[in-house]
This record gives sequence, C-alpha cells and structure tokens, in this order.
Amino acid sequence: MRVAFVGKGGSGKTTLSALFSRHLAHSGAPVVAVDGDINQHLAYALGLDEDEFFAAPPLSARTGEIKDYLRGTNPRITSRAAMVKTTPPGRGSRLLRLLGDDEIHAHHVQDVGGVALMVTGAFDESDLGVSCYHSKLGAVELYLNHLVDGPGEYVVVDMTAGADAFASGLFTRFDMTFLVVEPTRKSVSVYRQYRDHAAEFGVPIAVVGNKVTGEDDLAFLREHVGADLVAHCEQSSFVRAQEQGREPGALEPHNAWTLERLCEAVDARPKDWAAFQRHAVAFHLRNATAWANEATGQDLAAQVDPEFQHGPAALATFA
Repeated sequence: MRVAFVGKGGSGKTTLSALFSRHLAHSGAPVVAVDGDINQHLAYALGLDEDEFFAAPPLSARTGEIKDYLRGTNPRITSRAAMVKTTPPGRGSRLLRLLGDDEIHAHHVQDVGGVALMVTGAFDESDLGVSCYHSKLGAVELYLNHLVDGPGEYVVVDMTAGADAFASGLFTRFDMTFLVVEPTRKSVSVYRQYRDHAAEFGVPIAVVGNKVTGEDDLAFLREHVGADLVAHCEQSSFVRAQEQGREPGALEPHNAWTLERLCEAVDARPKDWAAFQRHAVAFHLRNATAWANEATGQDLAAQVDPEFQHGPAALATFA
C-alpha cells in the first residue's frame, strides 16, 4: 500500500511520516519511506544524527539513469529524453518489487533507524531561481508508476506542504492520503483545499489530528473535519525529546494507539490497480498536451500501451 502524509507547513506531517514508518518497520512489515518534501528532514525525524550525512544518492541526482533502467526494452519509449515523469510503464518496461534486487533500491536506499529510506534531494545552487521542486519529484513519480507493491508492503511518502502537492499527478499515486491537521483555522483551511481537490479525482483521504492538547482542541477538529477525522495525536514529550537530541523513552500510549489506528485505516483500503492505471494514463496525457509534447518534440500519447494493465500479473506477463 502507498501512503502519503500531507498538510500545512509545520503541522507535523514529517514527524507523523517518521513515526508511522517506524511503527510499520518495527512490526516486521516491509516498508520504504520516501522524503518528498522540499525541506529534507525525514532522515533526521527517523533518527539520523544532525552531524551525520545521508550517504545514499538522492533520487533526483540520477533521474536519467532511473529512466534508462525503468524503460527497459519498451519500444514505445524511444530514449531517455523522451521519457517524462508521467510516462507510464508498458510491455518491456522494468517493474519494481518493494526492496527488490534492482538498480534503484540498490543505489538509493539507506537504513535509518530501522527504516529503509530514499530521499528526493534538496535544491542545489544550480536550481535556485530556474526550477521548481516538482522537477525533482519526477523520480518519485516514476518509481511509484513502476512499483508493484504486494499485500502487507508499504511505501510512506512525506509530501510537500499545503495544496502544492496538487501541482503534479503524484497525488493520485497513493492508496491512502493522511492529511495532518492541527486544531487551528489555518490548518483546517488547508484541509478544505485538499479535500475538495482530492474529491475531484476520487482520491481517498483521512485526517490525522495533531498537537491536540485537550477536549477543546478535539471538539474543534470534530466540528470542522467531521467524519474524515480517523485519529489524533496528543502533544508528545517523546517527539520533543527526540527533536532536542535527548533520549526519548517510549511513545505515549495514546499516540501509539493512533499509529495502529492509521495502519488499520490503510489496510482496510482495497487495492485498486485499475484506478491507479487510469489515473497514470490520464495525467500522462494531460501533461503531454500541456508541456511534454512540445518539450520532447514527440506525441507522447503514443507511449500509452493499451494492452498493459498494472498490478501483480504484470510482473510475470510484461516485465
């Protein structure tokens, strides 16, 4: 299952991404966490020391090599340059298993606090003033487009803040999107934006309340979020200690229960490969018309393989 954490900047989505990823990993489930936020803090939230260096190369540093690997022998993709971030797989493409024996996992995964982590990468000097962060997220989109995750396997992505997550089709690549909402009017405003955008495309969301200090906060969330509120986290001395570099001890019982409730919500979602494929094709065609045909000098609608259906059967049939 693919899980995204989104929310207003400062709402705690990176913290929740880390806590949820660790909870899954400690349960024995195969999990890959991906830092897809412009502020690359997930490694530190997972336990990397501030003076440590994340050694695995970011996905955005090797986008060209990733394209070459994933397109495989697919005759519809004529070159690396013709493969854009939305290009869907087809016959001849290389599909990925979670943490499989492949070039992408081998190069880009690093264990941090018991969690397999990949990072998108931060802006460098050459990016400033000339590119947006969504150009770097293209590698994450390609990874998810070509991944066949099985039952009991999880990808957890810490996304960019606010409604900016809708600037690409990446928001349709998840089985569940958790919107982290603080008990404030600003955070609820972001929730309403996200809820309305997600509903337009049939993207399932659930709200995780965060930084709840008492019944007044909880009543505020229930009033403004309603049935979308699946669980909430209370103010956490465990998280504060970790952020300050102190030994955190054990996570509070209520917050541990919330993580389990999130697992139940994810596992209750049916895996819909047909919808995933429809979204992938629809957003590829949309991007082709908007910019990619002109950028590549080709009609990228031809990259869509009408005989290809994503999912476990494709591993044996087309990979």
